[in-house]
Amino acid sequence: MKLHFLAAGRLRMTKRVFVRDADRAETIELPVSSALIRHPQGNVLFDTGCHPAAADDPEGRWGPLARIMTPLMTAQETVVPSLREVGLDPADIDVVVNSHLHTDHCGCNAFFHTASVLVHAEELAAARAPDAEAMGYLRKDWDTGRPATTVAGGFDLFGDGRIVLVHLPGHTPGMLGALVTLDRAGTFLLASDAVSLRTNLDTDTAPRNTWNAAALFSSFAEIRRIETAGARIVCGHDDDQWQTLRHGGAGYD
Repeated sequence: MKLHFLAAGRLRMTKRVFVRDADRAETIELPVSSALIRHPQGNVLFDTGCHPAAADDPEGRWGPLARIMTPLMTAQETVVPSLREVGLDPADIDVVVNSHLHTDHCGCNAFFHTASVLVHAEELAAARAPDAEAMGYLRKDWDTGRPATTVAGGFDLFGDGRIVLVHLPGHTPGMLGALVTLDRAGTFLLASDAVSLRTNLDTDTAPRNTWNAAALFSSFAEIRRIETAGARIVCGHDDDQWQTLRHGGAGYD
């Protein structure tokens, strides 16, 4: 089994969204990533990142959200071109797991026509709520016309303990992380926006875009337990950490 981290976009946002004492004018650059897991029973893509159309026409793709998130990538710096760098096309992906259904995590779902899509049941319900668009859920991204498979709680994707989905609510109701256990590199927790930046976990602070702070702090406790057991925590948008990870074809096994 092998794990590859793929570029799936890049954003600029106000730093105070994540770091509460930051200056109001300060901004932060945020990598958007996808993770390819090559399992003997199928190729799994954890998150699909930003849609390439957002690179050239952010307001046309994202509407008012474009005032909050400024794309810094080109269309070539999204997940489908990144996937081709490791020799795969969208048709080679068997399963897409969406950690949650915000536009920067499911924006390219529509390109994976033949893959099964897994999402937490509570996340799908949140995306269908009347106020969903104001909460960052854009139907054009998550509703591709094909039904998603929903999970509740944790879920062992192939029944062998190698890819285990973990419910980590807080940022959103149905946030999923993925525990990936490799033969040589050990265990990674793909935490997505359960830990947007490492500083949030280290200082026990909730970003301003948190759905439920109490739930997030409970998820932080579970993430610390997982880390203490030996897993490497991979944050959703931490650029300092992103620079230390192997990207593209230089994966982990």
